[in-house]
Formats: sequence, structure tokens, C-alpha cells
Amino acid sequence: MGNAAVFLDRDGVLNEDDPQYTYRLGKFRILPGVPEALYTLRKAGFRLIVVTNQSGIAQKIYSEREMKLCHIKLQQACDHVIDAFYFSPYHPSVTASLARKPGTLMFEKAMARFSIDAGKSWMVGDRGRDMIPARALGIGTIQIGNEIEPENQGDFQVPSLWHALPLILDRI
Repeated sequence: MGNAAVFLDRDGVLNEDDPQYTYRLGKFRILPGVPEALYTLRKAGFRLIVVTNQSGIAQKIYSEREMKLCHIKLQQACDHVIDAFYFSPYHPSVTASLARKPGTLMFEKAMARFSIDAGKSWMVGDRGRDMIPARALGIGTIQIGNEIEPENQGDFQVPSLWHALPLILDRI
């Protein structure tokens, strides 16, 4: 029997999203309620896996080091409850990759590493490209925010990760 996990997009779910890319440590702002929500999910027994497209690396807008410093800040603010960060540094104009969402490779790597049961797991993201790979793998989907694409929307829509907790915890 596999572990249950909550897969989490980063920008727009865990931290404020910046249309000009989120990589400056001084501007990396964790959204309200995120540390408490992650702690609650961990306490309930979920693995916490971040899956994030970081195409600014391929475009040479920022470095992998700058991204990792943001991840360290996030882990410190959340008492190190995140099990793993998977990121795709690729941009379609530079390099094609199955790792980049809507591809499934980041999810599949985490599922193999942590023996994750897709049927017990969730994806929380803010875009249709977050929902597509999760749905393809049989993972439940929760979409945050109001940029809903009718053809790729999540199974549920909520305003924040904190608001996703009842949906996730009620189905344990």
C-alpha cells in the first residue's frame, strides 16, 4: 500500500506569483496560512511534494541557485515539512521536456521515490497545466485562484491552500 501525498505547485499556491518570475529572495513572499496548512497536512500523514515549472532558468533570467534559495526560505518558514522539491528548468522555446508540466515526469519520479498511491493523493495548483498531469495519473485536483480554464479546471476550486484543507482531510 502506497503513501498519500499532496503535490503542490509553488508560485500562486505557496508563495505570491510574480508575472516577471519569482526568484528574488527579498521578494519571495509566502502566502498567508501556508505554513499552517502544510503542517496540518503533514500531521495528517501526507507526503508534501512541490512540483514547479521554473522556465526562467532556461531563459537565463535567474539561476538554479536563486531558485533553491527561495526553496530554503520556504522550508525554513514551514519548519522543513516539505519532503521534496521537483522542478523543471526548461522552457518550450529552448528545450522540450516531459518534466515540464503538463508533462508527468516530476510526478512519476516522486511517486516512485516515495511509493505514492495516486488514488489517495491530491494536486493543488493554480493553472490548468497543473491539473493535466495529475488527472492523467489519477490524482485528485484542487485549483486555487480564479484563472480557471474550463477544459482543464480542477475537480474543486478554492481561494487558497488553507481552504483546500477540508477537501483533502475529509477524504482520508
